[in-house]
Amino acid sequence: MLKNNLKITHFALLMSALNFLFFYFPFYSFVFNHVDYKSFNGVILVISLVILTLVLNAFVFYLIFFLSCFVGKILLIITFIINAVAVYFVNTYSVIIDESMIGNVFNTNYEESSSFFSIKLILYIVFLGIIPSIYIYKVKIINVTLKQFLITTSLTLLFILTLVFANASNWLWIDKNSKTLGGLAMPWSYSVNMSLFYIHKFKKNEKEILLPNATIKDNQKSVVVLVIGESARSENFSLYGYKKNTNPLLSKVPNLFHFNATSCATYTTAGVKGILEHTQTDDLYEILPNYLYRNNVEVVWRTSNWGEPPVHIKKYQNRAALMPNCKGADCNYDEILLTGLKEQILASTKNKILIILHTSTSHGPTYSKKYPPQFETFKPVCNSVELGKCSQTELINAYDNTIVYTDYILSQVIEDLKELKEYKSTMIFVSDHGESLGEKNLYMHGMPLSIAPKEQYEIPFIVWVSDGSKQLKPNKTLTQGNVFHSVLNFLNIESPIYDEKMNIFK
Repeated sequence: MLKNNLKITHFALLMSALNFLFFYFPFYSFVFNHVDYKSFNGVILVISLVILTLVLNAFVFYLIFFLSCFVGKILLIITFIINAVAVYFVNTYSVIIDESMIGNVFNTNYEESSSFFSIKLILYIVFLGIIPSIYIYKVKIINVTLKQFLITTSLTLLFILTLVFANASNWLWIDKNSKTLGGLAMPWSYSVNMSLFYIHKFKKNEKEILLPNATIKDNQKSVVVLVIGESARSENFSLYGYKKNTNPLLSKVPNLFHFNATSCATYTTAGVKGILEHTQTDDLYEILPNYLYRNNVEVVWRTSNWGEPPVHIKKYQNRAALMPNCKGADCNYDEILLTGLKEQILASTKNKILIILHTSTSHGPTYSKKYPPQFETFKPVCNSVELGKCSQTELINAYDNTIVYTDYILSQVIEDLKELKEYKSTMIFVSDHGESLGEKNLYMHGMPLSIAPKEQYEIPFIVWVSDGSKQLKPNKTLTQGNVFHSVLNFLNIESPIYDEKMNIFK
């Protein structure tokens, strides 16, 4: 039985032990999978890491509670509840809580976050978060004198330093895997990376860096429809050789080309930024829609998604703005982005038009809810948010149906553009990143790019051009960075930052 009265030292050790037992299984699973734990050096490393995590966490808890038991209890209760949620996602979807994953969390809207709800998540919160929190709230903590505090902290620091230097031979391994280890250590994975996320976000968004002015070179009516896909991986497109016919419509379209491509990131925020910027950089330069809008191009952004860089244009239309003009059950899906699209293009008073459609079609975990019932081509499908509970066949069937629906949406865009006889037109489809569907026990996306599997960064890059408009260069492999310069070329816009090598058109 747990005592109701505890000295602060014993309490800190107990909380550290509970934190270790409840939340460090993913951390040590990674360690055991990447260390030769049967060797002497491996045994020393594992034992040292166990002692270090227990002592370091206890040391931090000890410091906080010595300063204020009241504040310490509030922080520890919040920590256990957030830990429970975090370790649920780590265990269920094999994610790593690094800085990019924190970005995913803060760019998730209510609709997406609610799709992750499950009984299993509630059980994690109750048993690993709420029940320990009740004890934390009720326990009476007996503090120590300042002298005892100074002696304890000094000896603990000395012990930690000794242990660290005793493992000097393992520093290289720890440094090599520091990002993953840091993303699995609770609560430091999200607390440290949350701080880093906001520091970097503040630096990036201090001011958008304007690009040099551009010049429209002719009056030829031209329109580009850039479709930004969500979580679409090229591996599941039959255009790329997939054995199941997921592209029944696009495979029959003339003047359609597809290229092998890679994304610059494995999460939406960075992936969309990579598609829209003129060069890959950590700085926030003026993105394509803002740049063209400022230089007198008609720009329309339609979105059913989120995680976009700041868009500074007049015609930014989300699902709520498009819904009043949309009729039928299909308005609940990404077809809403096509509502009155052709009419909007024809109503423009400008000759150069860029339309961006930011879809959400293949975003998990609820793939089976991302397409209308008539597009459920492959059965049976996975209907659970806990993807590991579904068979591989059910999971892939549900995902493949989202690709069939994407195929339909893209074919509809092309049909609309074909009717615009006065315009030279092109449709460019490129995904923000790929998706894991249980390969190597990984699900969805967001792994650090340096260790991400190919399923999370090999993406489709599909281009259609109208008759008599443009021909394409014989490229084999493209990146998201080709989009910016190719759009400028198609619209015949001259700019000092234009890079011909990154343009896909002849």
